[in-house]
Amino acid sequence: MVHPNNPTGSYVQPEELARLNALCKKHHLALIVDEVFLDFPFGSTPRKTFAANSEALTFTLSGLSKISALPQMKIAWLAVTGPDSQVRPALDRLEIIADTYLSLSAPAQAALPALLAQRHSLHPQLLSRIRENLAHLQSHLRTRPVCELLHAQAGWYAILRYAANSSAHHSDEDLAIHLLRHHHVLLHPGHFYDFPSSGYLVLSLITPQPIFREAIQKLLSSF
Repeated sequence: MVHPNNPTGSYVQPEELARLNALCKKHHLALIVDEVFLDFPFGSTPRKTFAANSEALTFTLSGLSKISALPQMKIAWLAVTGPDSQVRPALDRLEIIADTYLSLSAPAQAALPALLAQRHSLHPQLLSRIRENLAHLQSHLRTRPVCELLHAQAGWYAILRYAANSSAHHSDEDLAIHLLRHHHVLLHPGHFYDFPSSGYLVLSLITPQPIFREAIQKLLSSF
């Protein structure tokens, strides 16, 4: 699972977690959860990490790629939680797996404390930009509702859904290509993320505000 999901921005709800834990216990399964976007809620209330889950064997993943906006550093980690009788054997097996592959580079290991520390100044800036861009998009769509902003709770993305007959372009891919070629606006058509039909666009909310606002104006003018 991805908590919150990428790109839909939806959290795993408590009742869903309870059902997942029950399934894991019944069928002797483990949960593998990617939480790289957990620190970027759209609202003020953060959600609980799966690293606190003690009901089923759980592997919770995160890394520098999102929390410190450093995808090129390739530093990630996981927390193993759950019943002690399952956690200990899992850690023993993980140690063997880790020894099988090349270890993290020495420069990256040495730099990790500083890279983690810088997130405390970076994170508020990035979260502020995301929330401001989202608010700007919501404001524009209230005055010009040519498409629908899907509800999301966290992450770096906004998803727009529009009716196929509201655009002169045959598909969301055609519209994305048109925006790129004629307006220099880059976004992703929904099928990049396995949306089941056309009519979905995925927008990045981490774009600098002036560029984002100009792009939104061009995008909405294309319908």
